[in-house]
Amino acid sequence: MNIPANLHYTSSHEWIRKEADGTLTIGITDHAQAALGDLVFIELPKPGRTLAAGEACAVVESVKAASDVYAPVAGTVTAINVEVAKAPEKVNADAYAAWLYRLQPVEVAAVDALLDARGYQSVIAED
Repeated sequence: MNIPANLHYTSSHEWIRKEADGTLTIGITDHAQAALGDLVFIELPKPGRTLAAGEACAVVESVKAASDVYAPVAGTVTAINVEVAKAPEKVNADAYAAWLYRLQPVEVAAVDALLDARGYQSVIAED
């Protein structure tokens, strides 16, 4: 299972990358896309939307299930990846390249409280 060490993770299977401009790029993990199977639809949050930590803000749907995507920390959506909304299979091809949305966090330090690669590995080992 691919779990890049340079990212942060949530127990609900989102990955988070800190960007140089202070924003966060968020997607679903390789483990999540593998569990869902072939993705057929992705609904993304609207740019400008303010999210609470843990709030459901997007949906990924496969041929066998739909799953919510949650905000890892509080913040405002600054961008969405329209390419993955048009071609959800990009997430199946490379879950870490096919980001879903970007967030301007209320508190950047909140990301440090999320799981690192080792912690996420422990979470999926329990699945």
